[in-house]
Amino acid sequence: MKNRYGMEIRTATGAEAPGVSELLATAGIEIAPLVLADRLDAIRRDGGAALIAVEWGPPSGLVLVHWYRTLDADRPTALIASLYVGPDSRRRGIGRALLKAASQAARVAGCGALELSAASDDPALQAFCRATGFTQAGPRFVRALRKGG
Repeated sequence: MKNRYGMEIRTATGAEAPGVSELLATAGIEIAPLVLADRLDAIRRDGGAALIAVEWGPPSGLVLVHWYRTLDADRPTALIASLYVGPDSRRRGIGRALLKAASQAARVAGCGALELSAASDDPALQAFCRATGFTQAGPRFVRALRKGG
């Protein structure tokens, strides 16, 4: 999907892993391109979507969305597990474009709601979430399923 400024939002495949790895490194997340290629392909196979924003060169943004079922909803819920925009690309609508593409992917998958997992102590992220229609729905807890992981 291209917008009027030439930015393209598309599914991230293993071929984009080196560029996605560079993007994640700007957020302090180091993942080797070969490992990332396998993970991107697995996400697509396992009921999710990894979408990238590309203007020129490596990706300038990434959104990762999964869908899951619950007992209290007729339709699946989509969860945005990751949303990154490179530091030099922020404040130009890339996050909103990625969010719109993730919403469309969730609608196509039959989802009825969209959640965004976000750090609650980042005021800029909180403002972005509110500005894009999200409301805060409470805290979240996580634990590893294996020792040491």
